[in-house]
Amino acid sequence: MEKLRDTFTGKVGFVLAASASAVGLGNLWRFPYLTSHYGGGIFVLVYIVLAVTFGLSLLMAEIAIGRKTGKSCVGAFMDFSEKHRHIGILIAFIPALIVPYYCVIGGWVTGWFFESVTGNLSTIATPGYWWSFVTGGEGGLGGPTLWFAVFTLMCIGCIVLGVTKGIEKVSRVLMPVLLVLIIGITAYEMTLPGIWDGISFYLSPDISKLSSSTLLGAISQIFYSMSIAMGIMITYGSYMKKEVSIEKSAFSVCAIDMCVALLAGLMIVPSAFMFGFGDSQGMGLMFSSLPQVFAQMPGGEFVAPVFYLTVIFAAMTSAVSLLETVVSVVFDKLKDKKGMSKGASYIVKRKKSVLISSFLLIALGLFVTFGFPGGPFNIPCVLDQGAGWLGIFDSLTNSILMPITAILTCLFIGIVVKIGVIDDEIDQGGTAQFRLKPIFNIMIQYICPIILTVILITGLMAFF
Repeated sequence: MEKLRDTFTGKVGFVLAASASAVGLGNLWRFPYLTSHYGGGIFVLVYIVLAVTFGLSLLMAEIAIGRKTGKSCVGAFMDFSEKHRHIGILIAFIPALIVPYYCVIGGWVTGWFFESVTGNLSTIATPGYWWSFVTGGEGGLGGPTLWFAVFTLMCIGCIVLGVTKGIEKVSRVLMPVLLVLIIGITAYEMTLPGIWDGISFYLSPDISKLSSSTLLGAISQIFYSMSIAMGIMITYGSYMKKEVSIEKSAFSVCAIDMCVALLAGLMIVPSAFMFGFGDSQGMGLMFSSLPQVFAQMPGGEFVAPVFYLTVIFAAMTSAVSLLETVVSVVFDKLKDKKGMSKGASYIVKRKKSVLISSFLLIALGLFVTFGFPGGPFNIPCVLDQGAGWLGIFDSLTNSILMPITAILTCLFIGIVVKIGVIDDEIDQGGTAQFRLKPIFNIMIQYICPIILTVILITGLMAFF
């Protein structure tokens, strides 16, 4: 029986939804602290080069796989080859691990919004407040746990509305407001005394700081930020209409995501450098440096709530895309109800899929929330790198599982599916010729697998 699936309204709908998936905490939270950790300008340079080559190629490949089959990652790989279904299963496992800790971080942003809108900006600007908050020292059980629950319920509510009513509508409102705020805050920071040393650190590449760890960080950021190697773009590709150009859409998504990441880095890294944080705050860089900027900014008490509100929606659209991928996989695995019409069967299966996926999200999210070292509910974790289970989940998915699935995807395209099949799928949307075909073919068949193998080895050595 043919399954009913939602579709995006066109290129604009797809680009906005896919960009909203890509533009989120990966740009605003992860990119700045990785840039600070891996040497500033050299990390930025490596990230740009890899994004427009490596990232763009994998992005087009995943969208094409999804549109060709019209299914999520597990069903898509099964459509091409039943015996290679394990690739899709492994890919589906990744968002199931990411979305719980993503929602935990989204909860932090929600908490920062609440504090700023209730006049407590000076509180969250206090040095050390963020770490005390995430470990339960500020607010106890009702602190990070409460805001995780609030953020998670908002994401589940958006999923219930469906693809076009939920993801697209939020995306259309989010992007312009967020970009204006980032540009405005950055412009204000340019007037602060001492900021230019931080800008130099961010924009001036220091080749001596280039290392395999820099490459690992940049690749993991591209995976995370562009939503590739985790099934999202395969799922979104399955919602894309045939007349929409994959090449143009992928390029637009890549460009938007990269621009927002670079602007977010310019907004956060120099100010953190100025306030003396350097690399000391780790993943808490955004939550520690920006409140101090807002506390000094004229009208900062008004700008801060608006900024955190838009970041909530940016985080929510990314979390929704992660959860939608899990829901789509569960949906494709559930059997149709006998005796029901296609429409009725679709509704029942959709509700069950959302329920199962939401239960998994909440269970693992609470596990992460209680897994920070030093907190009253600290759940001991092996291989602790100072960030509890959140750090373990982040390293496991971005540095190990994503390179593995990306390698398998490239080999699958080159050996099983054949690169020409993917070329034809990319070439059929729109009227323009697939201009990047030669580069795309070389990247997918040769360069990406080699780079990914090196990155995987580096990630395994760093993880263990």
